[in-house]
Amino acid sequence: MEYKRIDSRDIQVLEAIFGPDQVKKAGEIAKDFSHDELQTVLSFPEVHVYATSALQIRKLMAHANQFHIPVTVRGGGTGLVGACVPIHGGILLDTSLMNKIIELDKVNMTLRVEPGVLLLEIYEDVEKEGLFYAPDPGEKSATIGGNIATNAGGMRAVKYGVTRDWVRGLEVVLPSGEQVSLGGKVVKNASGYSLKDLIIGSEGTLGIIVEATLKLIPLPKKTVSLLIPFADRIQAIRAVPEILTANVLPTALEFMEKDALRFSETYLGKKIPNAFHDVYLLVSYDGNTQAEIDHDVAECSRLVVDTLGAIDTYLVDTEERKQAVWSARGAFLEAIKASTTMIDECDVVLPRAHISEYLTFTENLGRKLGIRIPYFGHAGDGNLHIYFCKDDLTDEKWQHKTSQGFQEMYAKAFALGGLVSGEHGIGFAKKSYLEQQVGPTQIELMRRIKQVFDPNLILNPDKVI
Repeated sequence: MEYKRIDSRDIQVLEAIFGPDQVKKAGEIAKDFSHDELQTVLSFPEVHVYATSALQIRKLMAHANQFHIPVTVRGGGTGLVGACVPIHGGILLDTSLMNKIIELDKVNMTLRVEPGVLLLEIYEDVEKEGLFYAPDPGEKSATIGGNIATNAGGMRAVKYGVTRDWVRGLEVVLPSGEQVSLGGKVVKNASGYSLKDLIIGSEGTLGIIVEATLKLIPLPKKTVSLLIPFADRIQAIRAVPEILTANVLPTALEFMEKDALRFSETYLGKKIPNAFHDVYLLVSYDGNTQAEIDHDVAECSRLVVDTLGAIDTYLVDTEERKQAVWSARGAFLEAIKASTTMIDECDVVLPRAHISEYLTFTENLGRKLGIRIPYFGHAGDGNLHIYFCKDDLTDEKWQHKTSQGFQEMYAKAFALGGLVSGEHGIGFAKKSYLEQQVGPTQIELMRRIKQVFDPNLILNPDKVI
């Protein structure tokens, strides 16, 4: 597909839409806007615009669609697969200034927000009112628009599901410039095809989210966690389904090994309580009464120690301990990044029964390739985050080892019934692996859906498929 290059007339149109101060031209665009958090995909836009309203976006897309100019949407830039990188140049549409919380509706228990609102701001706004937005991706400075675009998961997915389960409605600008309302405040909807659910997880390739209506529930009054050490990984992973079927469903169930904890301790500059064993499960429970919490903790502790081979259970109940343990878990990615010169990620999701086998395969692959591969994961839903570290490798060796390594990693995942991505999406970096996973028929169906929404292929082109 050939796209129109930006010229002086386009700049005049953009400045009329957004105002001169909100239009950055070539030479004025900071390098940060040529990549995402991982920096494995690099490309500058020809122009970078900051939107503050849906009307501006409608006008932009009408112009871009008429003249076949590619448009890539960017929120917080915290993605890891290049989805927000403008690989065809064109216009980078930045929605970070569309950051208003529009309405907190306590009767319908919904929150209406613009796409640039940060996840941490949503938590702060609703929790002070005794309400709860449950999705818990690791990056709290991500925007809600980006979370919806990637169907972000996170640590509380075991009990509460992923972002898709918490989106009631969307306002979306199509590539043509038309705006459509999908869903709303209603709890149930059996009115035709669920176009809302097509937009969720489409990584900015089908439409531009300009407003979202989110589901809320009452805020659980009590939370507590257990740090549970095991002698080895096999025991820890075998314990996961037993914990999940013990009639005391945890909020989160994370798997950690000592190497990842050491990275976090170094990065944060502080020790983590009781972190002197090789392998851990970090299990969290929430509820509305102390009796409910005490029951869940007692049942889990009894099960893991008496039946599942845990060495002990450490209660993480004070605010200080919670902060220490969960901040360490939340810092894993940044800590691994800080330990090396460059990283790339394998974000597979597997049936839980195969996690241990897959991690053994990963360790053996690291030794075979001579490359460091730290990892951690959401044991409760089988989503693993596995990182290749460049360290002192040359660029040539890094490219060769990551190419070979990812091919083998994804082939093994697919053989075990796994998928290419659990929560970080496909973007540009993982397209070939998606095609290997789903095959030509599904890829063609996706392309036809893209063609219906975006016949001129201008919106985030060459991403996902």
